[in-house]
Amino acid sequence: MSYSWDFSVVWRHIDVLLAGMAGTTALTAAALAMALPLGLLLAAMRMSPMRVLNVIAVAYIDFFRAAPALVLIVWFYFAFPILAGINLNAFGAALLAIGLQSSAYMAEVFRGGMQAIGRGQWEAASAIGLSKAGAMRYVILPQAVRHMVPVFLIRFAELIKATTLAAGIAYGETVYRANELASQVYRPLEVFTVTALLFFILIFGINYVSDQIQKRLLVRG
Repeated sequence: MSYSWDFSVVWRHIDVLLAGMAGTTALTAAALAMALPLGLLLAAMRMSPMRVLNVIAVAYIDFFRAAPALVLIVWFYFAFPILAGINLNAFGAALLAIGLQSSAYMAEVFRGGMQAIGRGQWEAASAIGLSKAGAMRYVILPQAVRHMVPVFLIRFAELIKATTLAAGIAYGETVYRANELASQVYRPLEVFTVTALLFFILIFGINYVSDQIQKRLLVRG
């Protein structure tokens, strides 16, 4: 079976895919802005000597890491507005689902990075009069970042890929726009080939940066 490929139609409508990439970027940035501070808070709760905080953090992290992202997106889009009594558009639902789930993964990244710092660093910070919050801010986190940055970049790439699931609730990200374009020009193979190429370039770039950072950290170490 032969197939006559024709990418010219895709290039004539490349603005549609670029608009989708803009939607992907907006959702990724917003989800990351939610996941980072919330993940840090969850990591602190997870490491807290107060059992109630630890239990809450563990339950949150385990639940959102176990739940399928698409199920969360659909639930926040259809069920959450009914329970909360608020209007929530596709962007808001996808943001809550992906941002909250990403915060659970980020919490484990933060926790792993902080636990990699020896107990002696905490004791040294305490010896110079720093509170636990001060020790975390000025001593532990600056050192932990070295261990966390490569993993953060990997999670960032996973976050970008997770945004494609928002197409299921008609949010205008890249895959949704690609599906719209394919239905208009009747060239799904070409459209999704170019879409896959765009994602490959983006994710490959992030993975390359992650590899370079890890190599530099190993050399410095």
